[in-house]
Amino acid sequence: MLSIQRRHFLVAMGGAGAAASLRPFAPAPARAQEDQALPEDFAWKDADSMIVHTELTLETERDAIGTSGVTSKDVLYIRNNLPKPGEDIVAAPDAWEVSIEGVNEPRSLTVGELKQMGVETVSSVLQCSGNGRGFFEHDASGSQWRTGAAGNLLWSGVPVRAVAEALGGVAEGRNFMTSTGGEDLPEGVDPKEVVIERSVPIGHAMEHAILAWEMNGEPVPLAHGGPLRTVIPGYYGINNVKYTKRVAFTEEESDASIMRTSYRVRPVSVSGAPDQPSMWEMKVKSWITRPLADVQSGRVLIYGVAFGGINALDRVEVSTDGGENWQEARPLGPDLGRFAWRPFVLAADLEPGTYTVTSRATDTEGRVQEEVTEPNHRGYDYSGWRVLAVDVTVV
Repeated sequence: MLSIQRRHFLVAMGGAGAAASLRPFAPAPARAQEDQALPEDFAWKDADSMIVHTELTLETERDAIGTSGVTSKDVLYIRNNLPKPGEDIVAAPDAWEVSIEGVNEPRSLTVGELKQMGVETVSSVLQCSGNGRGFFEHDASGSQWRTGAAGNLLWSGVPVRAVAEALGGVAEGRNFMTSTGGEDLPEGVDPKEVVIERSVPIGHAMEHAILAWEMNGEPVPLAHGGPLRTVIPGYYGINNVKYTKRVAFTEEESDASIMRTSYRVRPVSVSGAPDQPSMWEMKVKSWITRPLADVQSGRVLIYGVAFGGINALDRVEVSTDGGENWQEARPLGPDLGRFAWRPFVLAADLEPGTYTVTSRATDTEGRVQEEVTEPNHRGYDYSGWRVLAVDVTVV
């Protein structure tokens, strides 16, 4: 199957027509209202940094991302396809069991047993597939995320390859690693229509995937998939299955609806199908985080974040005139690795006026962040630098 970076869909009049149908520069989302209440389950989040979409979806305010490179759990976005399980599953996290299948010695293991098999820490961007949906013009269904359905985390857990090796190795003929979540499924519905079960290519999984029990040095919170979460660095969030209760090495992709027809990149008004590109590898991407409003003239510091998606980040450029001219920005903080994002800053001397500020990232394979993202039916991952721009007034 082709990766989404190598296959694009055109609608209506094709690429040029699609680009013309988009707003040239979308305004930054308004800050949350002061009386906006967080859902009870997520009341521990920083209310001033969150936008509430639904009881199950919270977005991080665009200017709430700091410069350390690691996203605090207090401001990390929330996205759940199903209600989260009860708090009891994180009361004794080491007792949580996960079934390992498609190996030569299949068995169930507790988190406590997994901790004896090895540990690695990886810094990886966690990004909802729909991040940027609010920038598309065709009113795709789902939460109208702008830039805030993403964060960068430190995950610690056992490498999947170490688990497979401890259980006699992967059985022959297996092409995918399939993870199943432990949410309670509603009664009276075909489980395959609602279960969170995602398959990813086995090569990437065996090299990079971990079963994580820590996030940013603490036990993975229930809200973010604890006590055990599958982490697939470089892949969209849907593949990072929460409450992992089953990991299977399989010949075929899962036949669950969320794999078979959902999270497929397809033209507007076309139904999902297994032969369409799956939301696997993330694209190279960046955006400005500050300033988003009026600033004083003179030396202005322009901040943002950038990442290479499936590849490492090479560089990021900033434009203050809507993409006519570019200057290379300076990365901030340590390089946290291939799959992490990197905060950046550019110091610009700006006189009074209005400036259209945007950024453009390039990965180590030479892939440059796209100028415009072609429309797709579900509004997945708007990454085009032109519409991610912000207008800043210098006074």
